[in-house]
Amino acid sequence: MQQLPGRADFRGGCKGDPVIVVSGPPGSGKSTYARRLAQDLHLEYYSTGTIFRRIASERGLSLEELSRLAEEDPSIDLEIDRATLKAAEKGGVVIDSHLAAWILRERADFLVYVKAPLPVRVERIARRDGMSLWEALRETLAREWSQRERFLRFYGVDIWDTSIFHLIVDTSVYTVEETYSIILEGARRALEGRNERCKG
Repeated sequence: MQQLPGRADFRGGCKGDPVIVVSGPPGSGKSTYARRLAQDLHLEYYSTGTIFRRIASERGLSLEELSRLAEEDPSIDLEIDRATLKAAEKGGVVIDSHLAAWILRERADFLVYVKAPLPVRVERIARRDGMSLWEALRETLAREWSQRERFLRFYGVDIWDTSIFHLIVDTSVYTVEETYSIILEGARRALEGRNERCKG
């Protein structure tokens, strides 16, 4: 059974409105859970993936091609990171992002990481994007490797280190509703802990 943190286990400041970050690799389900969390907690929803896709579309590139370009051009990640930091400074937001948790680990009130085995994620991506399993596997591995290399090079952060997260859930173990219930309960505990901490 997934172990949920208690109210006292959360960190984050009292300045501004709450910030929640939902991270995880492609196909883990983070966008699904982040959107629902934002709706149920009456917070804004913000997706760095949407920005990355917009940049790719504007440049006429695939996500894989833009990832490779970003390895040599740090301005791409910096543009996304600046916009994400601005959203976090405003607060009152659930941020859906592969990488933002490591940048916002001192600001966020709740950091959740959703994961699933690679074959499960690849099958989800292939079904979602209408591509073959081979195409989905190749693109997923390329994007994940690129993201790790970029964060190591530009920030000195290893995104394989998930020790910063308050909650880690394997979405292949539970149903969508069970997974969401775990995440929602964790978020509520985090916000209750924040309220208690900020009153004192």
